[in-house]
Amino acid sequence: MRHIAIIALGMICLGAVNLLAKDNPKANSFKEALSGVPAAERPAKAAQLVKEAKARERETTTMNVVKVVLGINPAAATAIVGAVSRTVAEMAPVAAGTAAAEQPRQACTIAKAAAAAAPSQAGKIVVAVCRAVPNEYRCIAIAVSLAVPGSGKEILDAVGVALPDLKPYIEEALASHHPSGGASSLSVATTLDQATKLSQGAYRDLPSGPPSGPLLGTALAGRNSSGQSGGGGHGGGGVIGGGTGGGRDYAKPKQTP
Repeated sequence: MRHIAIIALGMICLGAVNLLAKDNPKANSFKEALSGVPAAERPAKAAQLVKEAKARERETTTMNVVKVVLGINPAAATAIVGAVSRTVAEMAPVAAGTAAAEQPRQACTIAKAAAAAAPSQAGKIVVAVCRAVPNEYRCIAIAVSLAVPGSGKEILDAVGVALPDLKPYIEEALASHHPSGGASSLSVATTLDQATKLSQGAYRDLPSGPPSGPLLGTALAGRNSSGQSGGGGHGGGGVIGGGTGGGRDYAKPKQTP
C-alpha cells in the first residue's frame, strides 16, 4: 500500500508541474529564448521581446521577461531595466517595479537606471518602485532626482501617491519651503527629511512616543488608511496600480494605539 501511495503521490506532483507549465507557456518560451543568449546580449534581446509583443500583452511580457532574466542572473537588474526602458519607455515603470520586487536590495539603482533611460516616466517609476520596496522611498526618490534633474516636484508627488500616509507631510514641507508654489531649486532629500520630521512630530504626544520613521500606517502594505485592501500585486493597471507588500526587505511599520 505504501508503494502504491508513493507512486500516486508522484503522479500528482508531476501533473501539477505540467499544469503550471501549461498555465504560463509565455514565460517558458521567454526562458528558452533568453537562456541561450550570451549574458552581454541578454538585456537587448529582452528589450526586443518586449518591443515585439502585442500592445495588450506588453505589460505581462515585460514582467515575465524581467523575471526570467533575473532568474538567470540577479546582478543584471539594472541592465535589463535600462534596456527595456530605453526601447519601450512606457514599460519603464513596469520593468522597474518588477525588478525591484524581485531584487529589493537593488531598488535604488534600478529606479535610477529606469529614470535615466526613460526620463519622461520619472514619476511613474518612483510610484512603482516605492510600492515594491516602500521602506526605501527616500533613496529611490533621490536616485531618480539625480537621474532626471529638475523633476523634484514630480518625484515628491509620486512618493505621496505611493505612500498616501506621508503625502500631507510632504505637502506641508513643500509649502514651508516654497510658499509661492515655486520649486526650481527644490531638494528632494531636504523635503522628504522635513516630511519625516513632521510625521513624527504629529504623534510626539502619544504614550508610546513618536515612531522611529515616518508614520506610514498600513499604506506600506498596499492598504489605505481605513485598513481596507488597496489592491495588490501588479493587477489593476499593472505595477503602477497596486502594492507588492514591500518585497523581501519589507518591515511592517509600528502600529500606534
